[in-house]
Amino acid sequence: MHWWQTLVFLFGLLSLLLLLGLPAAFAFLAVNLIGALMYMGGEAGLMQVVRNGLGAVTNFSLTPIPFFVLMGEVLFHTGIAMKAIDAFDHLIWRVPGRLAVIAVVAGTVFSAISGSTVATTALLGSLLLPEMLRRGYHPGMATGPIMAIGGVDMLIPPSALTVLLGSLAGISISGLLVAGVVPGILLAAMFVAYIVLRASLDPKLAPRFEHAPVRGWARWKPLVVHVTPLVLIFIAVIAAMSAGWATPTESAALGALATMIVALAYRALTLRSLTRSLLGTAAISGVILFIIVGATTFAQVLSFSGATDGLVGLVRDAALQPWVVLLGMLAILLLLGCFVDQVSMMLVTLPFYMPLVHYYAFEPLWFGVMYLICMQLGLLTPPFGMLLFTMRGVAPKHITMAQIFRAVTPYVLMGLLMLALVMLVPGLATWLPDLLLR
Repeated sequence: MHWWQTLVFLFGLLSLLLLLGLPAAFAFLAVNLIGALMYMGGEAGLMQVVRNGLGAVTNFSLTPIPFFVLMGEVLFHTGIAMKAIDAFDHLIWRVPGRLAVIAVVAGTVFSAISGSTVATTALLGSLLLPEMLRRGYHPGMATGPIMAIGGVDMLIPPSALTVLLGSLAGISISGLLVAGVVPGILLAAMFVAYIVLRASLDPKLAPRFEHAPVRGWARWKPLVVHVTPLVLIFIAVIAAMSAGWATPTESAALGALATMIVALAYRALTLRSLTRSLLGTAAISGVILFIIVGATTFAQVLSFSGATDGLVGLVRDAALQPWVVLLGMLAILLLLGCFVDQVSMMLVTLPFYMPLVHYYAFEPLWFGVMYLICMQLGLLTPPFGMLLFTMRGVAPKHITMAQIFRAVTPYVLMGLLMLALVMLVPGLATWLPDLLLR
């Protein structure tokens, strides 16, 4: 069987299983078992699948994932997030589109301590969306910023998907975590500027709500008490990695411990909230690790069958310019993001992309950040963007999916602009890792 026939067979079978509704982890496992029997020597191939699975789940580089997830779970289940929103509410006033700006600012802070994009969107959607609609905000102005800032969660550490990408792609995890900070903050700043501009040009989109301003220390106290500790946790995690005091795993553990200490200080960490946080962490981490088992063997099956070498060789022999290859790779990611989840994107593309990244000598951190931006856009692009359906789940019934699609469009365009900026100015991704880690 030629390599291209193997490729068509494996991906055709995988696509069929996914279309039938089989979860990604089980779909990849089924394809791996068939591929191991066909291309890796029958029983010997099946034993290799078992060894791969054991090696995947015991890989030390993946241990930051449950700690990062735990940070977010504690943040949400203890109610600390709501206190932070109240602090921003006291601080930000007389700004056009005030509540939408609060959603972006609060979401950015949550991104610095939570590893879950869906959790950030669900929390902000359930807390801020009803209030914005009650005050007469246009549905697009109310829903768009909440979904957009949920996607930025992937760029700003801690991020479980960033750890997973670094592990599967062989990119420095600590470097990749730090590399997303500048693009993530710039993208959030773009969102704020757009909201303020739109609300200034058309005040009907976000009617002003006059209230008695809080002045003096009373205005700043909630920020100091409820937001500063969260920011300090983020700084501690990044500083521990960049100074070489701790590995990514140890930094993640430090962050999780600090988050629970803060929750205890607020007297918010009850037995019930801790139990819910631990159960949520176990569920999310278990799914991720199960998927990783499929990822390692799938890449190996493609390699043994000759499909990886065949496709990479085809691209090399075409003698294309590096920038053409890069644009093609990113375009495929953007297209896949419309239809499949982010983990499936990594499993399908990385076995082919990383050999090309090394062949064309692309900077791995630079490429990794562009990959993350493409995955972030995949969360927001119709028809199957995960955050679109998360918003549909928390929004009132009178808000339609068509309105949600229209609301997120400007933010997708800004994400594409950020992707172009990172591509044209690699320093946006590499400057901070170079400064802190090298």
